[in-house]
Amino acid sequence: MQDVYLIILGVLFVLAITDLVVGVSNDAINFLNSAVGSKAVSLRSILIIASLGVAVGAIFSSGLMEVARKGIFLPQEFYFEEIMVIFMAVMITDVLLLDFFNSMGLPTSTTVSIMFELLGAAVSIALIKIFKTTNDITHLADFINVEKASEVILGILLAIVIAFIAGAVVQYFSRLVLSFKYERRLKYTGAIFGGVSLAAIFYFILIKGLNTMAFVSDHFVEDVNNNRIQVIIFSLIGFTILSKVLISFFRVNILRIIVIVGTFALALAFAGNDLVNFIGVPIAAWQSYEIWSASGVAASELLMSDLAGSVPTPEIILIFAGGVMVLTIWFSGKARAVVDTGVKLSRQNEGSERFGANYLSRTIVRYSIIFGAAVSDVLPENFRKKINNQFETPKTKTQAREIAPPAFDLVRASVNLVVASVLISMGTNLQLPLSTTYVTFMVAMGTSLADRAWNQESAVYRVAGVLNVIGGWFVTALVAFFGAAIFAAIIYFGGLIAIAILVCITAFFIVKNTMSHAKKAKADKRQKRYKRTDIITINEITAESSVNISQVISGIRKRYTKTVDNLGYHDLTKLKKNNKKVGDLESEVDNLKGNIYYFIRSLDEDSVEASRFYIHLLDYLQEMVNSTRYITRNSFDHVNNNHKNLKFNQIRDLKKIDKKLQELFEEIKYTFDEHDFERLDDILAEKQELLDMVSEMIEKQINRIRTSETSPKNTKLYFGLLLESKDLISSTLNLIQLFREFYIEAKSTL
Repeated sequence: MQDVYLIILGVLFVLAITDLVVGVSNDAINFLNSAVGSKAVSLRSILIIASLGVAVGAIFSSGLMEVARKGIFLPQEFYFEEIMVIFMAVMITDVLLLDFFNSMGLPTSTTVSIMFELLGAAVSIALIKIFKTTNDITHLADFINVEKASEVILGILLAIVIAFIAGAVVQYFSRLVLSFKYERRLKYTGAIFGGVSLAAIFYFILIKGLNTMAFVSDHFVEDVNNNRIQVIIFSLIGFTILSKVLISFFRVNILRIIVIVGTFALALAFAGNDLVNFIGVPIAAWQSYEIWSASGVAASELLMSDLAGSVPTPEIILIFAGGVMVLTIWFSGKARAVVDTGVKLSRQNEGSERFGANYLSRTIVRYSIIFGAAVSDVLPENFRKKINNQFETPKTKTQAREIAPPAFDLVRASVNLVVASVLISMGTNLQLPLSTTYVTFMVAMGTSLADRAWNQESAVYRVAGVLNVIGGWFVTALVAFFGAAIFAAIIYFGGLIAIAILVCITAFFIVKNTMSHAKKAKADKRQKRYKRTDIITINEITAESSVNISQVISGIRKRYTKTVDNLGYHDLTKLKKNNKKVGDLESEVDNLKGNIYYFIRSLDEDSVEASRFYIHLLDYLQEMVNSTRYITRNSFDHVNNNHKNLKFNQIRDLKKIDKKLQELFEEIKYTFDEHDFERLDDILAEKQELLDMVSEMIEKQINRIRTSETSPKNTKLYFGLLLESKDLISSTLNLIQLFREFYIEAKSTL
């Protein structure tokens, strides 16, 4: 029996390593968002600073894992075998849940997930125990720490609302004082701003960081708590003087110092406090095993009363955990994706939006505009002008090969870090279980709103994004609770076999999500070529257009062939999948059209005429994709409605067209991939032959209707496919003609 629990412990620690990776990937937004978005220093320097904070916070942590042992449920009410079931269910759920959010690029709270998983698993086992004995569900409160669970829910709601409002208010007044042209004003106000900011971050380190360090005595922590006012006043004076010295004598940008120190502080606190979310459960399981082994009592008879005590984690485990966390920060693509979501939702500049608008976001933005206009009408005109001048962003012209500008400036990055630090410190003093993810994310959203980053061009998408993320947080709590509860019941009744199956399922989804994320990252990297803002010469326009044409042609070629093949087999599943895939093509072309504004602005004076060419090129690409969408959608609808399959002769004729189109598309792709534009004349020479072939198919179908065709639905579908194929061919060859003329004209001007 002892060997069984050793196997379970081994599985738990493997899951813990996985949880460290997926957990750090998700929580990276907490301490990387402001530094990455503002580009305070290079990405390499940011990662070094964050790594130092994480390493120090993890390695020197006191390693007390009370939350996993007694924070949510009462261990003295559960037997050892039941405790192990709870811990196994929690770890499996946590790994699956966090990896899902990472793959989606959405930040969520590891604190909330682990707490609700513990709650769900404990409730599940408690209910099983109750139904086996008294059947009195009111006894459930005897197993659960109801007060702690209530605090968690309250903390979630408070964190979301307070962090957003605080971030917006502080950023608004900071911008009123400093404006976007803050460099000159920092000479006079920088010392005060730096003193307040660094004092707030220093106090945050004392309250939230150092009190988790093993080498910091309880007496020191108690002295800090008892002398908060004095600590704040002296640190405020000291850091103000230091800021003045750095600004006046060393010409240091104090905002950059604030961002660097703030990033280190949040990383330190994250590792010291959130380490329990990743390894607390396996450590508690190990300690439970040691208690059980020493007791000599059967696993089904030993109540885990001793688990309620405080037992420090061995230093070697903390060092190992710190190493895994640091490696994750450096090498996790999913961590970058989660950070990217926060940066994009709060960026000052325009660009493609990740989230689509929805009814709620449109309503919020619409009424916000009405409210803003009403408030504006009440204020005196001179006062409005003064305020608007403070929020006026400097206009800079895009230069050739310019590196992408920061998503927001150092003022906003500093406010993000300072406000988050203050709120988390206050939450700690009030003993509220605030989520660092919720606080840092909502502060960033509040500051971006106050900074007028959400204008009428982007607000509806940004609000939709924030609503999606917040909705995901509540989903986290629900899924964590019910997922852990279900897994706990399965493991309780299924034993080792259930554990083996669930672990295999977990491994499958981790691998699947990792592969899907890598594939998506590769596709995003490819699409970045569509978002360039530094195309300024004729040669670059030609090269960029070649890439666009080749990619779209390649996608259309695949979708057309698969549609004809799957229609012939009447394969509904593959037709549905193919129809969805066309959405990727539509997104690619839509991204291109969405960046026309930036494309035209970045053109060289001698290349402005090329904007007309580029607009028409995108129009033809849009027409080609629209024709493909019609072909795939109508083929899917036909089969989905259970209509008769096309006749053999019809499928055979479509395959002939498909074969010719494949040859055409292959030749076009080769031409643009190799930049062998002399072949364009040969491609255009085939135009009439293809169109004549389609016309011949149309005539044949007319004759079938007069003689043997008996299905109106087949006729409708078949004519639709032929006519859209004809439009697809015409749009493709018109695009080739357009490119040929542009290429000839470009050669003559070089």
